[in-house]
Amino acid sequence: MRHPTPPWLIELQYNHKLTGREDHSVSALKPFVSHQLRRAELSQRPPIIQSCSNEAFYSRAPLAGMDTLSRVLIIASLVLISAAFTACEVSRSKDSVPVKGGDASAAATSAPLTTGGVAPILLFNGTGTSPNDVAAVETILNDNHLNYSTVNSSQLNQMSESQIREYRLLIFPGGNFIDIGNSLTSSTTANIRNAVQNGLNYLGVCAGGFLAGNSGYYNGLNLTSGVRFSFYSAENQGIRKAAVAIAGPGAPALDQYWEDGPQFNGWGAVVGKYPDGTPAIVEGTFGSGWVILTGVHPEAPAGWRRGMTFTTPASVDNAYAGTLIQAALNRSALAHF
Repeated sequence: MRHPTPPWLIELQYNHKLTGREDHSVSALKPFVSHQLRRAELSQRPPIIQSCSNEAFYSRAPLAGMDTLSRVLIIASLVLISAAFTACEVSRSKDSVPVKGGDASAAATSAPLTTGGVAPILLFNGTGTSPNDVAAVETILNDNHLNYSTVNSSQLNQMSESQIREYRLLIFPGGNFIDIGNSLTSSTTANIRNAVQNGLNYLGVCAGGFLAGNSGYYNGLNLTSGVRFSFYSAENQGIRKAAVAIAGPGAPALDQYWEDGPQFNGWGAVVGKYPDGTPAIVEGTFGSGWVILTGVHPEAPAGWRRGMTFTTPASVDNAYAGTLIQAALNRSALAHF
């Protein structure tokens, strides 16, 4: 049986911002870092602990039992990773405006946050989100003539459950799910969970899909009644992004952009499957709320596809992204297996 990825390694694997392109400084470190992390994992693998949801995970282990050279190499690796990720610049959409003193990834809202239900959709663009993916989702919303507002971490932390429920749909896009969750207070995640339970709809894309699961480790929303999610199996093969054929019931497979995305075993009705048969897109309810989660990026623009081969045009995938948003907004069940 393949052991699950330990949480500390998940954080390292996912601690880069989704950009739709590979950062060369990170790529150059991968062979060295992967070797050292794997060496550390094998030499220091602690006992497996079973969580309440029957998901196995590794407890954190000290480095004291390792030889000095291994400790030095791993610490050096982590320093280099931190420097590389800090140096990774993520471009913004041309009409995005950085917020001084606020979230690094926050942008100007398309419409002001309202209390009158003017905008039916609330798009999160706070700490940990990819500005490129926020922009990609905004493009789909605009193409489908859907009114929306954006909200950053500090703004969302100030909203009550009743204020959140004034919107019909909350979208969490791609990025770093650990940073996203940890940028929100525990009362905020509780407000979101209660809002969904009481009728708010939720769409989670990649990191937003991870966030919907249950985990105190990264302050997850637990819209899944205790179910936790892991990466799609390509991650275990050292693949970080790829064109992946997503099969739907009674329909031709669509090549979709995948980057470090989850699979959703154990929750919801399966709308789309990865090539290995695990769920790539799922839908279901949490209380009175309608929830759709996708581990792939149908909203990805053509520019993200450089160096990969897709048989499905970006326009077709983008249209499917619109379908997912409309289904989440209108509580419409999609065809499922």
